[in-house]
Amino acid sequence: MQSEDHYIEKTIKAVGKAINRYGLIKKDDRVAVALSGGTDSLVLLESLALRKKRLPIDYFLAAVHVEISEGFYRSDRGHLEEFCGRLGVPLVWRTISLGIDADFRETPCFICSKKRRNELFKAADELGCRALAFGHHMDDAIETLMLNMVFSGSMSSMPPSLEIFGGALKIIRPLILITGEDVKRYAGIRGFKGQMKECRFGSDTKRNEMRRIIAEFQHMNKKARTNIFRAMSNIHGMYLPPRKTGQE
Repeated sequence: MQSEDHYIEKTIKAVGKAINRYGLIKKDDRVAVALSGGTDSLVLLESLALRKKRLPIDYFLAAVHVEISEGFYRSDRGHLEEFCGRLGVPLVWRTISLGIDADFRETPCFICSKKRRNELFKAADELGCRALAFGHHMDDAIETLMLNMVFSGSMSSMPPSLEIFGGALKIIRPLILITGEDVKRYAGIRGFKGQMKECRFGSDTKRNEMRRIIAEFQHMNKKARTNIFRAMSNIHGMYLPPRKTGQE
C-alpha cells in the first residue's frame, strides 16, 4: 500500500503533468484560483502552491471566493482564510447578490453559476491574472461529455484549457488528469474540511445518475473511466457520420 506522503506526491506530480502537457501555467503567469471551499478547490490550491515552491520558475497565485449574500451557500470564511494563509496565498473575498427571492421560477442554479463566474472573471481581471483555475477533475469532464451526448446530442466537455474574451482570459483545469476518487483520498489524508453547503437547489440529479452509470462502466472494465477520457482526444472522424449539409 502506498504511504500517505507518497500518494500526495503522486497527485502533485499528476497536476504538474497536466500543466506541462496542456501548457496551463508558464513562467511569470498570474493565476487566480476559484476557491469554492469544496474539497476539489482545496486540493487544487494546495497542489498548485506546493508545486510552485519546488519549481525553478515562479508564478503568482491568488485565491478568489465568491459568497452569495442570500445565504443559499454558506461560506466558512475563517477556515478559508487560515487555509490560504498557511499556503502563503492571498485570498480575495467577494460577496454578491443573486437579485432573486425564495419564490423565483427561473432555474436558480443557472443564475447562481452565471453570476458567480462573472464575479470570478472580474476578480481575475482586477488581479491582473490571465488564467483562472477551476477544480474540475477527470470525472467532471467525463460526466459532462456523457450528459452532453445524451441530452444535447453534442460531443463537448470541459477542456483542460479554454481561452475566452478573445484570449484575454484562459480557464484552466490542472486536476484534469486525476479522478474524483483521487481528490477524495487526497482530501482525506490532509484532513480537509469541505465547504458546508446548505443550498436547497444544489441537487443535480442528472449528473448523479450519470455518475452511477459511469460506475457501472467501470465494473465492466476497470479502465473505462480513463478510456472515456482518452477517447475525447482520440477521435477517428472518418468512422463517424459527417456534419449535416443542407436541410432535412
